[in-house]
Amino acid sequence: MSDFASFRVLVVDDDQRVRTVVSWQLEADGFAVTEAADGAAALAQIEHDRPDLVVLDLSLPGVGGLDVLRRVREAEGTAPPLPVIVLSGRSGETDRIIGLDLGADDYLVKPFSPGELAARVRSVLRRARPGPVSARPADGLWVDETSRDVSLDGCPVDLTAKEFDLLAFFVRHPRQVFTRAQLLQHVWGSAKGWQGEATVTEHVHRLRQKLGSCGGGRPIVQTVRGVGYRMEPADARG
Repeated sequence: MSDFASFRVLVVDDDQRVRTVVSWQLEADGFAVTEAADGAAALAQIEHDRPDLVVLDLSLPGVGGLDVLRRVREAEGTAPPLPVIVLSGRSGETDRIIGLDLGADDYLVKPFSPGELAARVRSVLRRARPGPVSARPADGLWVDETSRDVSLDGCPVDLTAKEFDLLAFFVRHPRQVFTRAQLLQHVWGSAKGWQGEATVTEHVHRLRQKLGSCGGGRPIVQTVRGVGYRMEPADARG
């Protein structure tokens, strides 16, 4: 696809068949693809020729996928986060939560459709592009979609890429209630048939914790019992 002709994706998996199928699908969609068979090779490629996105298997020989993700996030400093989609052969919740805690942008369980993975790649890259709008709600929350900086009452809030996307979505739709399924669709570009709604719950929980550490615990993102979540500006909360 022409919109992504200049985007480079690194596919990291120790299974040559998986790398071949994924690379073929992404190249058919217009991406430039490089491959790595283990964690050490992936880290070397990222350091010397940073891609636009990494598709990262967790079960790698030597340096494991979670270690690769951890090192990438630790090395970024103030640089824009490198989008990472994590792959796993296990469907348990533990790996998914750990991956999300370390800053993964999306998570797919094997076996998966190459077309679905390509759609996730496009969705994550679209969200990673700097947005043109800055927003400052009336409650001291500042969300800059160009620099991706967030502060609350003058206190900087350090968010992962996905936590920022979730907060920015709420900021653009104040007072509007969204179900977890709707948030999966709008923020993750996914659906509950492919990704559990617990992903949304976990991200909202971590977002509240980080905002609460700066905002005195006031509920920026509220739960609407039996429905979902909304952001309630200060002037509406009274």
